[in-house]
Amino acid sequence: MALTAATMCAVFAAVLCLGQAVAARHRAGGAADLAALAAADRALWGATDACAKAAEVAAAQGARMVRCSVAGEIADVRVRARFGPYAPSVRARAGPPPGPTGRPAAVP
Repeated sequence: MALTAATMCAVFAAVLCLGQAVAARHRAGGAADLAALAAADRALWGATDACAKAAEVAAAQGARMVRCSVAGEIADVRVRARFGPYAPSVRARAGPPPGPTGRPAAVP
């Protein structure tokens, strides 16, 4: 009986740790997505301003921006969010969709 109770406690602790790790990853992913969108929105104002806005948005989400780069209208950021003992780092990119390739279809 005691062995079964100890096993159940160990399984429960492992499930709690896994849940906390997944929650940390989701929090970091959301913060990275929002920071990348904010940087892409400000990309035309310059990389410095875009990355400053991305850092501000990441901080508002309870995360810290690790890296930010802006190339044209494309923003690429890496954000780290701490949740319990976990601190995953997530990369996100944002910008306008690529233009059409090739010639446009003929209009009837």
